Amino acid sequence: MKLAITGKGGVGKTTLASLLVRICAAEGNTVLAIDANPDANLAAAVGIPAEEASRITPIAELHDLIEERTGAKPGSFGGQFKLNPRVDDIPERFAARKDHIRLLVLGTVKKGGDGCICPESAVLRSLMAHLLLRRSEVVILDMDAGLEHLGRATAQGVDAFIVVVEPGQRSIQTAQAIKRLAKDIGITNCYAVGSKTHDESERQFIKDNLPNFEVLGFINFDPQIAEADRRGQSVYDSAPQAAQEARQIKLRLDSLFSGKKKSS
Repeated sequence: MKLAITGKGGVGKTTLASLLVRICAAEGNTVLAIDANPDANLAAAVGIPAEEASRITPIAELHDLIEERTGAKPGSFGGQFKLNPRVDDIPERFAARKDHIRLLVLGTVKKGGDGCICPESAVLRSLMAHLLLRRSEVVILDMDAGLEHLGRATAQGVDAFIVVVEPGQRSIQTAQAIKRLAKDIGITNCYAVGSKTHDESERQFIKDNLPNFEVLGFINFDPQIAEADRRGQSVYDSAPQAAQEARQIKLRLDSLFSGKKKSS
């Protein structure tokens, strides 16, 4: 299973991603957790100790490695460099570890505009292709609303996009935009998960405003989630109700994928 968790900023993407990472690991899977969010905090949410999390260097900031693999200095634009650098050893060398979980932080490419063709981007894109197309582990990607690190070819390795949506029009509009972007690069499995909902009326609001999405479930508003964030603790360990809601979402995914395999 390879999942990309996305949505508008602040809706609870990292909460859902961290819960699914821990649930898949508890089932005995080796899980690659990929933090592709500009505000990278998946390590703490998964439960990696703060001291170890502070030592994680984002891949985009490994300047010596990027220059070695691409033949060009990070931050340079134009010129000649390798577009498909070697990346297969990066997960083993640079991932933080917790039990069955390995976590990589991608980092962001500092650029003046969209469509960057630079050494950092080449490494990140090659790494994403390797993780999604050539690795056998469960991969869970925590990303923002853009598709910066995913190209049309790489998208073939994504089993599903899960768009996290809170009960508000801006979040709904972002979800629809993400679905269009996902379709453009060939991702057809695009689901929604409601977040921060207080009651049935808010859950129904999300369902009514996303008629073209299958809603997998809800991570309802829970003060224990915010408390876990303040304490720098894992949501999975600190918010049992949210963990149970995420288990139901995972079961729904398992059912959907099982059904697709049988029909094929």
